[in-house]
Amino acid sequence: MNKPTYKSYDELPLTLSALNVAAVLGISRAGASASWSTAKAGFPTLNIGSRILIPKYKFLAWIDGSSSKKG
Repeated sequence: MNKPTYKSYDELPLTLSALNVAAVLGISRAGASASWSTAKAGFPTLNIGSRILIPKYKFLAWIDGSSSKKG
């Protein structure tokens, strides 16, 4: 499966899968899945059955919070 491409955050779906997160962050799908399974990354996940998703608004808040800490 090809990685989706996004030109803006507005194009993101309401819930993001590992594939969506990988596309936004420029990392592999496996890297995205591994990152949110560790507490260090701090991804705000939502578990629906066996699926792990990230609500779009929480992911964007996480990005804003992470980037403001760096600089």
